[in-house]
Amino acid sequence: MQQTRHDALVDLRRDLHRHPEPAWREFYTTSRIVDECERIGVDELLVGPEVLADGERNAVPDDGELRRWHDRAREVGAREDVLERTEGGYTGAIAVLERGEGPTVGLRVDIDGLLREEATDDDHAPVREGFRSETDGMHACGHDAHATIGIGVLEAIAEQSSAGNQNSKSSDDVKESDFAGTLKVFFQPGEEMVAGGKPMAKSGHLDDVDALLAVHVGLDHPTGEVVAGVGGFLAVHHFRADFEGVPAHAGGKPNEGENAVQAMATAIQNLYAIPRHDDGSTRVNAGMVGGGTATNIIPEAAFIEGEVRGETTELMEYTRERAERVLDHAAGMHGCSVDLSTVGEAPSATSDQELVDVVLDAATRNDAVDTPTERDDLGGSEDATYLMQRVQENGGHAAYVGVGTDHPGGHHTATFDVDEESIAIGVDVLTDSILGIAEQDP
Repeated sequence: MQQTRHDALVDLRRDLHRHPEPAWREFYTTSRIVDECERIGVDELLVGPEVLADGERNAVPDDGELRRWHDRAREVGAREDVLERTEGGYTGAIAVLERGEGPTVGLRVDIDGLLREEATDDDHAPVREGFRSETDGMHACGHDAHATIGIGVLEAIAEQSSAGNQNSKSSDDVKESDFAGTLKVFFQPGEEMVAGGKPMAKSGHLDDVDALLAVHVGLDHPTGEVVAGVGGFLAVHHFRADFEGVPAHAGGKPNEGENAVQAMATAIQNLYAIPRHDDGSTRVNAGMVGGGTATNIIPEAAFIEGEVRGETTELMEYTRERAERVLDHAAGMHGCSVDLSTVGEAPSATSDQELVDVVLDAATRNDAVDTPTERDDLGGSEDATYLMQRVQENGGHAAYVGVGTDHPGGHHTATFDVDEESIAIGVDVLTDSILGIAEQDP
């Protein structure tokens, strides 16, 4: 990669890092993506409601929270036309390049940040170099690098086509080119809440994709290593359980209350007692809990935000069914009711060997990659699996690619950062992989 292009991508990544936005609040991020796509000159650019299936979003913040982030994005320079199109939390974009007859190849990158504070020490590179987060969130998982890689690949593939009528799908209208086909780059919102993959997968824009690559930096792999096919995804269901009881004075009339916190506590203890399954790994966790108003009042409300996971989607559903039974019965034991809602979810997925071979070949031929690795397991969850599953169900192939990066802190920690040299590696390997996919198409 040319140094000038690499420098431009680093500048973009640092700009995104300064302005991290959580799920459904990626207003500034979407605006910057639109800027870059228009600069490159894509054939089609879809934004907001155009890229998300109606009624499929989970974990959408309330109107006040959306307005706060919407106003902030305007203050730091987001475009009015993009703000209008993304109002209500309809963030994200899909950029399309049409380059004649050939396969339709997709690249999925996620764009959201996390609601956590970034480190302030001078030995943290974003502090030292002046691009630490300016919001109350943080890019603590590398999605700023992912969005940047998506732009880099889009530009590289655009330059593979020579001048001519590039708005036509007819091969007669396209001159000699290293890439023939259609490229779609999916800039997906809401991954950290496992909430954005499903509405994007169900939007219909994946239905003509023959091959899909998704990418993630790091995952405990160092700079110079590329994993051609990440697997081991745990299917996940994030839930919220709201318990409702009856308040009463704890000293004067304790018999008149129905204790929601007691119901919550009973539920937590029994969630962890759900039997394991002999078909594979399962997980359960009550990650956030709360309730009550005062020491002398029997609590009328309490909540649990938790998750269940499984090595397969079926194992996750096994755990989910039993978790919901526990929550319902725990409420009933203490004279309370419980309302269950879905915060986010994602299925399991497998990287197809046909694409793993292509990516592995591209990584092996790249001089900056010293450790091309065929496969590894994630051991966590990711809603790119919705997009992968959609393509595979329609007869296409999908693979999840890991681009190693040296990071001083673990994912989701205050000191997480990426080695910016890995951005060029990701762009080059994915670009060569997309060219390889196109060359293999009969």
